[in-house]
Amino acid sequence: MTTAETATKIDEIRRKRGSDLAILAHHYQTDDVVAHADILGDSLELSRKIAALSARDIVFCGVYFMAETAAMLAAPGQRIHIPAPDAACVMSEMAPAALVEAVLTRLREAGRAVLPLTYVNSSAAVKAVVGACGGAVCTSANAPKMLKWALDHGRGVLFLPDKMLGQNTCNTLGVPESARHILDVRGGGSQLDLAAATKAEVLLWPGQCVIHARFKARDIAAIRVQTPEARIVVHPECSPETVSAADAAGSTSFIIKYVAEAPEGSEIVIGTEINLVKRLAKQYQGKKTIRPLALSACSNMAKGTEANLLATLQNLDAAEPVRVDEAVCAPAALAVTRMLEASA
Repeated sequence: MTTAETATKIDEIRRKRGSDLAILAHHYQTDDVVAHADILGDSLELSRKIAALSARDIVFCGVYFMAETAAMLAAPGQRIHIPAPDAACVMSEMAPAALVEAVLTRLREAGRAVLPLTYVNSSAAVKAVVGACGGAVCTSANAPKMLKWALDHGRGVLFLPDKMLGQNTCNTLGVPESARHILDVRGGGSQLDLAAATKAEVLLWPGQCVIHARFKARDIAAIRVQTPEARIVVHPECSPETVSAADAAGSTSFIIKYVAEAPEGSEIVIGTEINLVKRLAKQYQGKKTIRPLALSACSNMAKGTEANLLATLQNLDAAEPVRVDEAVCAPAALAVTRMLEASA
């Protein structure tokens, strides 16, 4: 089947199902998938939209933890589907729920009770552990607000799983490096430096995004020499050194706004997943020059294709929707709800 035929069939199904169907897509999806989306956004935007949707079937084009979050926020009777159920997140897998729980338990037994704050790039099971401990979720867009919320509880914070976003958010809030500690979670948490953990205000899980870790400060230094007039904006999942060297850093929505507000004729170099960079370059062609800091693509996001979107839509009535076990769903949804309320 040709691409045009696939697109035509998707359009036919969308017309037939009307308001009973909603297609959501993350900014890192390819253009042929994004073309069919009713709502395009980053993790925070998409989470906020779920409650207002009346569609019976919601198809989430992204990675699995996003579909899990949608399933937790969906109304009774709504069904969440994901075209690529095997689309995982490497960062999310760096913090398995059992290990997070073991680390929190060991810290608590050593007299270090902390409030956990998990990045949305985590499993529902991890969100449940966090929610049960009184913690919340954050996104790259609201991480400073949510870390301040957590710190205001006055008992220290465990930020997981992204140490890069955690460090950059600490920098934004002025939390000194001396008040941070990156945990050693090897050996099921047996390697924790409890003395250092007791002294630190913010404990950081040692995970990272392999996509954004590829952007280096040296790449920015090279741009400064080659094209000194270029503006450089990166995602806060990049290293603190990379973020510090850039002109600006923020979520995908921030990056989109940054490009939109740049004067015509600007050259903007972007450090984030390549699909978004390509889309912006196409959108502003002839008006602004948009190019990537380096080529970095998410292989898991790429698992969502126009072909498997069509296959999902053709099988909606018989498909098994994304489900989150009730024992996990309640505390995990509580962690997400705390974020939505605190960041409203």
